[in-house]
Amino acid sequence: MIPRTQTGNIRQGFGKGKAVVVIGPCQVGKTTLVRQITQTLDRKTLWLTGDDPETRSLFDNIGLARLQTLIGQNEVVVVDEAQRFTNAGLMLKLDLAAQTKESLTGRKFEYPLYPLSFVEMTNHHGYLAEHALLEHRMLYGYYPEVVQNDPPRAQKILNDLSDGLMYKDLLSLDQIKKPSLLVKLLQALALQVGSEVSYPEIAQLIGADPLTVEKYTDLLEQSFVVFRLPSLSRNARNEIKKGRKIYFYDNGIRNAILKNFSPLALRADTGALWENFLLAERMKRNAYTDYFCNTYFWRTTSQQEIDYVEDTGGRLYAFEFKWQAKKPARFPAAFLENYPGSQATMITKENFDAFIGLP
Repeated sequence: MIPRTQTGNIRQGFGKGKAVVVIGPCQVGKTTLVRQITQTLDRKTLWLTGDDPETRSLFDNIGLARLQTLIGQNEVVVVDEAQRFTNAGLMLKLDLAAQTKESLTGRKFEYPLYPLSFVEMTNHHGYLAEHALLEHRMLYGYYPEVVQNDPPRAQKILNDLSDGLMYKDLLSLDQIKKPSLLVKLLQALALQVGSEVSYPEIAQLIGADPLTVEKYTDLLEQSFVVFRLPSLSRNARNEIKKGRKIYFYDNGIRNAILKNFSPLALRADTGALWENFLLAERMKRNAYTDYFCNTYFWRTTSQQEIDYVEDTGGRLYAFEFKWQAKKPARFPAAFLENYPGSQATMITKENFDAFIGLP
């Protein structure tokens, strides 16, 4: 098994009197990781899975007394695929003295787990081996099953995920009235990685209304398929006020949606792939190290732009992403004037290590 950075963090959450909640995309190894951790706890453990219809029916409208009986003498209760249980909030809380289904706010430690990272794979088989696979990762991504298979098999796995497996729970929701529209939306978002996204424009493109596009995008974000980057605006005169970019948690999923795994040399979207790759890796780094910051992109009405900005403790750190850096980056004077004291850095394939969390 490839060691996960979150293992130690999750392990520390046990025994603190709170629920430990592991969240993240489908098929990234959440169940495998939790099973590995619980096997080392030396405590009686009860596993419940929402994928089992019989188990789900057993817990439908269950009372607290009955829940306590079912838990019995087990010291640890693992609820896998918890979102499939009708009473998931009550079950996760496991506070048998309470009589309400109040939320887990303040009663849980939450740990995100994403597809494998460049850092994790570097720790697994060495920096030189992983760096040699950089272009491959930009095409096929980091899903655990994908990294352990050759390209033909990896494509099959990614196609299965992108064809519905990874958002199967979404398709079962009443909010998703038109599954075909969801597919069109994903294709439109995949084509616009790295560009500002307009809900009205996408709505016109796929034959939907803007509110439906926004709602479906929200649901895709909640299901860890995509994530949004808002525009930075501090009321400077010509800054875009309410813009957004949308990225995929994994390059492989994005390419599978477009059915395009062509080599970088034959692609027109290499810059977008590099941008998505770096932002996904930075997100993993920030989440796994508890690095708290607000994140944005920056653009003006005159099309001056910075790919990525972090606001940490009131100081801004600006980054431009270039796959082929033929000359030093020139950051817009308007940004540096509006935000004095900001730090600006170009990230290329020659210097991206520190940006994604390597020493």
